[in-house]
Amino acid sequence: MPYTPHTDQTREAMLRTIGVRRFEELLAPIPVDVRQKASLDLPDGLAESEVDQLLESLAAPNAVPEGVTSFLGGGIYDHHIPAAVDHVASRSEFYTAYTPYQPEVAQGTLQATYEYQSMIRRLTAMDVAQASLYDGGSAVAEAALLALAHTGRKTIILAGTLNPRYRSILETYLSAQSVAIQSAVGPDGRADFVRLGQMGDADTACIVMPSPNYFGMLEDWERGARIARNCGALMVAVFHPIALGLIRPPGECGADVAVGEGQCLGSPPSFGGPLLGLFAVRREFIRRLPGRLVGRSVDARGKTAYVMTLQTREQHIRREKATSNICTAQALLATRAAIHMALLGRRGIAALAQTCMQRAHYLAEEVARLPGYDVPFGPEFFNEFVVEAPLNARVVLERLREHRILGGIDLGGRFPGFERRFLVCVTEKHGRQTLDRFVQALREVAGHNVGESPSTTMTAAPQGVSPRARG
Repeated sequence: MPYTPHTDQTREAMLRTIGVRRFEELLAPIPVDVRQKASLDLPDGLAESEVDQLLESLAAPNAVPEGVTSFLGGGIYDHHIPAAVDHVASRSEFYTAYTPYQPEVAQGTLQATYEYQSMIRRLTAMDVAQASLYDGGSAVAEAALLALAHTGRKTIILAGTLNPRYRSILETYLSAQSVAIQSAVGPDGRADFVRLGQMGDADTACIVMPSPNYFGMLEDWERGARIARNCGALMVAVFHPIALGLIRPPGECGADVAVGEGQCLGSPPSFGGPLLGLFAVRREFIRRLPGRLVGRSVDARGKTAYVMTLQTREQHIRREKATSNICTAQALLATRAAIHMALLGRRGIAALAQTCMQRAHYLAEEVARLPGYDVPFGPEFFNEFVVEAPLNARVVLERLREHRILGGIDLGGRFPGFERRFLVCVTEKHGRQTLDRFVQALREVAGHNVGESPSTTMTAAPQGVSPRARG
C-alpha cells in the first residue's frame, strides 16, 4: 500500500503490546539535552489531490528528456531503450527477485546473471566477468584494490584523463590506506605516456587507463599495458561498452582487468542513474574478484543447473580472505543489460557505435567551423568531444538552456585552464535536425551572423579514427 494509516486505537494497541503506556517512554534512553525542544513547524495536512498538485509544481522546474535536447554525457548516456527491455525486465521473477543464494528457487535469476557475465566476457575479450558492481567508479576502485592485494605494492598510476568522479571514488576507497595516487595528462587530451613511463617503478601496483577517456579521446591500451609490464604492474582498462563495437577490446590489448559503466546498456539516465559496474579479469585473478560469480553446473539428474560459484566477501568466508566489502550486485540492471545486448547482437552494437561516432564527428566538424569555436583535441574520439567556446563555458551553457538545450558539461570547475571548454556527447537519439539546431544555437549564443547555414552532408568519421567493427 502507498500509505499505512494508524489510528489512535492501533497506536495504543501497539504500545500495550510492547509494554509501555505512552510513546514518550520510548525516548527515555535519549538524553534530555539533545532532544528537540520546540514543536516541529510542519504545515497542515493536504488532501490527496492537493498533494499531487504540490508535487507537480515542485517537479515543474526539472528538465526532462521530452522537454529539452540533452548533449550531456561524462559517463551517463541517453540511448534508445528498446521496449522489449522494459517488458522482459519487468516480469515479476526478475523485478522482485531478492537473492540467488538458494539455487533451487532462483534458477531464472542465476541463469540471467550467467548470461550477462558471458556477454560481458565476450564483449571485453577477457577470461571471466563477475555478476556486476554498484557503478563504474566503484569498479575502478575495486580493480585498484585487486592490484594492490595481488602485487603487495602501494602506488596507483592513473591516466589523468580518467573520469574525475571515478578518481574521487577511488580516493575515498583508499583514504584510510597508505597508498599513493599519481596521474599524468598530455596537452592533446590524452594520457602523457612519457610521464607515465617515468612514474612506473617497483612500487607501482597498476596503471588505470580509460578509452574512450573523459574527454572522449581514444587511448592506446597496448602502450599502457607495455608500461605496466615493464614495471611488473597490472593494466586496468576502463572501457565504454558500446565503443567496444568498434575498437579493439581490452582483452586483446594486454589488460589484466577491464572495468566500465554499464548504464548505457538498457537503463535510463534518470537523476544520474541507476548505474551498473562492469568487471572482468584474466583467469589468474579469478579468486580476487569482488562480489559474486555465477557458474553453470549439472544437478543430480544431469540437468543444467546454475549456482553461485564464488562469493568472496566477509559474510561467506573468513574476513582475512575476503576480497572486498561489496555485498550485493546490480542484478536487475545487469539483467536489463543482458536483454539489451541480446537484442542488439554483435552487429547491432557495432552499428550503434558507428552511428554515435559518425554523428558526433559531424557535429564536431560543424562546431569547429563556427567563428570563435574550436574542437581542440583532434579527431580521434568516439561519441564525446571537447568544445572551446569564445565565452566562458558556464555562460555558453546557461544561454543554451534558453534554447531548451543542455549543451554539455562545464569542464572549468575540474580542470584548470578549461574555463572556456565544455564536453559534448552525441548518441543515436540526436538526428540531423537536432544537431543542426545545436550548431545554430551556438552561433546565436556567440552573437555571430545567423544567416550562415551548416553544411548539408553528414560525413563519416574523419581519417585517423580508424574504427574496427568486430563481428
